[in-house]
Amino acid sequence: MIKVTELAFCCYAVTDMARSRAFYEDTLGLKPTTVTDTENGKWTEYEFGPYALAIGAAPGWKPSPDGCSAALEVENFDEAIAHLREKKVTFRMEPFPTPVCRMAMISDPDGNTICIHKRNPKLT
Repeated sequence: MIKVTELAFCCYAVTDMARSRAFYEDTLGLKPTTVTDTENGKWTEYEFGPYALAIGAAPGWKPSPDGCSAALEVENFDEAIAHLREKKVTFRMEPFPTPVCRMAMISDPDGNTICIHKRNPKLT
């Protein structure tokens, strides 16, 4: 069974990262806390309190007026992925690492995207 521990972040797909960052930072006044540019896409996170709002540009992920996707922080990423595969859940994006986490995008029965997420341990 999956044990969700918290909501990791919500993320909006964008097509032009520079234009979007200008909006989120200049218009909304958010300060970027993580900026990532990898082979899997470009991501910018804005943390406030225990929450984060993110914007991302990645192949196969398009902006939608239907809203953003929730990222569910899980206790054990590998066990969660195995459980989802066992349940025959559709993976929209297979598990992949980033500099700050591991994640996978799954679809709910209506096709909504949910992110399964696990932050990397902080190095001290």
